[in-house]
Parts: sequence; structure tokens; C-alpha cells
Amino acid sequence: MAVPPLLLFLLLLSSFSSCATAASGAPVGEDYVRPPAAARRCGLHHRKALLSLFPWSKKKDSSSASDPQQVHISLAGEKHMRVTFVTDDNSVPSVVDYGTEAGTYTSTSQGESTSYSYLMYSSGKIHHVVIGPLNDNTVYYYRCGGHGPEFQFKTPPSQFPLSLAVVGDLGQTSWTTSTLNHIKQCAHDMLLLPGDLSYADYMQHLWDSFGTLVEPLASTRPWMVTEGNHEKERIPFFKSGFQSYNARWKMPYEESESTSNLYYSFEVAGVHAIMLGSYTDYDESSDQYSWLKADLAKVDRKRTPWLIVLLHAPWYNSNWAHQGEGDSMMAAMEPLLYAAHVDMVIAGHVHAYERAERVYKGGLDPCGAVHITIGDGGNREGLAHRYRNPKPAWSVFREASFGHGELKIVNATHAHWTWHRNDDEEPVRTDDVWITSLAGSGCIQDGSHEYRKILMSP
Repeated sequence: MAVPPLLLFLLLLSSFSSCATAASGAPVGEDYVRPPAAARRCGLHHRKALLSLFPWSKKKDSSSASDPQQVHISLAGEKHMRVTFVTDDNSVPSVVDYGTEAGTYTSTSQGESTSYSYLMYSSGKIHHVVIGPLNDNTVYYYRCGGHGPEFQFKTPPSQFPLSLAVVGDLGQTSWTTSTLNHIKQCAHDMLLLPGDLSYADYMQHLWDSFGTLVEPLASTRPWMVTEGNHEKERIPFFKSGFQSYNARWKMPYEESESTSNLYYSFEVAGVHAIMLGSYTDYDESSDQYSWLKADLAKVDRKRTPWLIVLLHAPWYNSNWAHQGEGDSMMAAMEPLLYAAHVDMVIAGHVHAYERAERVYKGGLDPCGAVHITIGDGGNREGLAHRYRNPKPAWSVFREASFGHGELKIVNATHAHWTWHRNDDEEPVRTDDVWITSLAGSGCIQDGSHEYRKILMSP
């Protein structure tokens, strides 16, 4: 089904008005060379702003140990939201009051709490409270712990159109601050993050500063994340991996019948999204493989015509960085995704942007998934500038710049993907493509019997 001309015009008009586009004749892709950081207009300002967030700086005099900190929200099953916050005062109850009018709270939910110690560090009290049922596409006002400041969020719509912000390998640099500001400028219903959040790397206070940094966005729209290698923080014989990540960023794994917070799925509007774990077992004998197979077999493409997968280590990558790190996972799981006719696979890890054509088993395939690497949120390790040449036939666009993506799913058959280069004050739209769902193609009909057997087999 073609996109109606009027709808196409309005969508493109809104995209042009909300975010800048690359100037005519300006270099893009591999020809683009990012100016040195010292020459950029807002770098010093952003660095000064970031320094005030770190825990060794003095807290505001007005702060209280009972005040909620690091507030963020995530989906928690159909019509429910999980509110996560941290308090220094262990006596604060795990409660959230909420309602649809500012200052008027008509409902209260109680939740659970946890905390952890890591070497010389002890976390605050980490609260997880599930609220709902909630109305779709509605603004709610809420407060955490029974008192303190009021926050607000908007629930996602129940039907198309749906707007998703996508960013990976975020970190806590001046580029991160700029990227977050750019995401705030462009309307979105939810944010997807395929791993590498805080770049704490064993320094646990950086989890706290990251929570503070993202709170202005993460408290207003659901953030759905999966783990990357920087979330491991494993100390052999002493600390198991992902302790901090699992304590702070609880996702709806139980709601999606997963046994691990490292992989799960959720549905929003007409999208079934699967968040996979690149750093937990994924071979055919693993729990993750069995769960993925069962989850894919339950997908109803009439109810959710879009099927999207996020993971950290990319399967299709023409950058020299992290070459081959996703190969073994791809060998195990790509046949399952192909059998289920997954539309898109979005990864991080490589600190650059790349978009591939529909591909399967290393070659172009109209029934394969579109692969996107977007590990360019602003991390402290810098960009991965070196690409392999000649460029593979499946690689359409690649550029070593910081930035973020936006996926506007217009209807059951068409979605508009854009990638926005981070240029200081301006998010410059540099890659732009329409994607057609496989649910509306002949792929499902042509291969349904053969490939469903793969998903339904023991």
C-alpha cells in the first residue's frame, strides 16, 4: 500500500521543520570529516554543564535525602508503566502517586526496592513501582516516594503513527549532552537504546550521574534499553556481571516470560520489539535462544505488523572496529529472525553510523532484515573512523559521526527512518529512507510454511 500523498507531504514537512537537514552540497557519509572538538561552538559550554552533574560536586542546598533522584520510566506490560527512582533515605516508601491533572493524584501504587554494594560503593535505595492500568496517548502527572517534585509523562499511542527515538552507546560527554538536547527537540513517543548506557566501567558513582543526566528525558517518555559490554562490570571470582545494570534498569522481562533482564520483548501500538542480549548465552542450547524462538512463534503480524530487534554487537558491520564480534550470535539466531520475517535489526557497539539493505547470510535478500548500527550517541571513547573497502554490496550509508536516529512508523506498511548527525546546536538529518514492512510483502506468504517449521520445532 502506498503512502497517501497528503500524509507523505505532512510528514516530510514536519521532519524539515523539527530538525535541520544537511546543507546542499555539504559532504555526507564517508566524505564527511568532523571538525576538531576545540573548533566547535558549544563544546566548552556543554563540558561545564556536565561537570556540575558529577557526584563529587556539591549538592544543591535544597536537596533532601528523601527526594527522588534519577527518575526514569519504562513499559511494564500492557497499559502499565514502571517508574524507577533512587533515594538516599532508606525509609522512603516505594510508592508512586499519579493522576491526569497536575497536583491531583487519584491513584497510588506500591512497588519494590533494592540496593547493592560494589567494592567501596553502596547504592541508594532503588525503587521500582509499576503503575496502571493507564490510558493510551495520555499525559500523567506523578510524584515518587510520597512527596517531592512533580513529574509528568505521556503514554504511547495504541495505534499508528508511532515515533521512536533511537540512540546507542550514550555515555556522559559533551556530545552526549548535545545528542540528548537534539532528541528533546524532535517529538517521540519512546526511546530505544541498544546497549552501553553510562560507561561507568566499575566506577559506580557514574551510574548516579548518568541517571541524573538522562532524567529530564527518561522521566517523560519510556526508555527501553538492553545491555552492552560496558554494563558487564564483572570481577572474576568476586562480582558477577550486570549487577548495577540489573538493579537500576529493570525492564519487562518477567512480563514477556523471559528469565533474565538481559533479554525481553514488548509491544507498543503495532510494533513487537525484541531486546536481545549480546553478552549472555545465545547458542541453540541457551535459555535466550529457547525464549527467542517461543517469543517469535507467538508474534501475530495482524496485530503487530512491525517486528523489530535490538542488540548491542552488530551482525553486519563494515567498520574496522569490532569486526566479527557479532558473528557467532548471528550464526545461531539469524535463521530464527529470518523465519519470523523481522523487519529491522538495530545495534550499537561500533562508534559510527551504518545502514544496510535487507540482508541474510551475508548477501542481499528482499526478505531479510534492514540492519542499522547506531553506536554513536556521544561516548567518551570517540568515533570509529576506519571503514573497510571496498564497501560491501549490502552497505548503503556509513559515516563516523555522533548522532541519533528517528523511526516514524506511519502505518502497518510504511515507516520513515532518519539519522541525524550531531552538529553542536543542530541535529542535521543526513540519512533518510522509507522502509516497507515485510508483513505487507510476499515474503511471509511465500516462506511461511517452511520457516514456521523452524520456529515451531522442539
